[in-house]
Amino acid sequence: MHMSPTETGKAGTTVVPTGGALGAEIRNADLRTIDDRYFAVILGAWHDHLLLLFREQELSDEELIAFSKRFGELDWAPVQESGRRFVEGHPEIYVVSNVVENGVAIGSLGAGEATWHTDMSYMEVPPKASMLYALEAPPSGGDTYFNNMYAAYESLPADLKRRIEGLSLKHDGTYNSGGYLRQGVTAVDDPMTSPGVYHPLVCTHPETRRRAIYLGRRRNAYIGGLSLAESESLLEELWLYAARPELAWGHKWRPGDLVLWDNRCTMHRRDSFDAASRRVMHRTQIRDEVAPRS
Repeated sequence: MHMSPTETGKAGTTVVPTGGALGAEIRNADLRTIDDRYFAVILGAWHDHLLLLFREQELSDEELIAFSKRFGELDWAPVQESGRRFVEGHPEIYVVSNVVENGVAIGSLGAGEATWHTDMSYMEVPPKASMLYALEAPPSGGDTYFNNMYAAYESLPADLKRRIEGLSLKHDGTYNSGGYLRQGVTAVDDPMTSPGVYHPLVCTHPETRRRAIYLGRRRNAYIGGLSLAESESLLEELWLYAARPELAWGHKWRPGDLVLWDNRCTMHRRDSFDAASRRVMHRTQIRDEVAPRS
């Protein structure tokens, strides 16, 4: 269900494409009051654009969870580097923040750069979608970039598409996107022996039926059945296509921004920012019904 920039939904809401390789802004939407008809418009726009931006939201944690659940059951948040799992009483919420209170980090991933990745692709059934809601944002830095993995696959030369057909990639479970060791995991830096889960290198989206490269993240990745040198060479070639600037769209955060993206056909990364600035985000993740399939 696609809406042009001039079409309107509930109460004058409009769907405005970013003009980039993916993404659309849903304007004049109050996510606390979404009926079924309008939710169908949001769902259609999400499938069309891979990512949706909603600005000027005023959501409690309960309201963020309620809107997230419109898309499906939620995963519990992973354990943070601090050993904490969640916002008190809300195990579905993961805190992304650099803020330290009373000597304890209130969230995860700090203020450094976060490299290109797909959320939690090291799981047998990764989440199909993520929502990130900005409570506090730094005056500069901390921008998030998303890329279109449908377009990445479609841009591959025919011979490269043939080479990767039927191959599986191990998605490393050792480190998160900020480079931090995951809770309870021993450091392993050999891609052939590091812990992880195999998924098809090319996946078919279960709803749109479009094909996308599914790379997850680069560190410790390994293509099964190849020598390490062959795997590294092929992955370097694929990442050159997937991480091209023309396939990406960047977002500068403001408090009240909520971004929803499809983990099955996008990757994302984050710029670093001044550690003296405060950045506080609440994230939810929607559980998928099926594992990635070719």
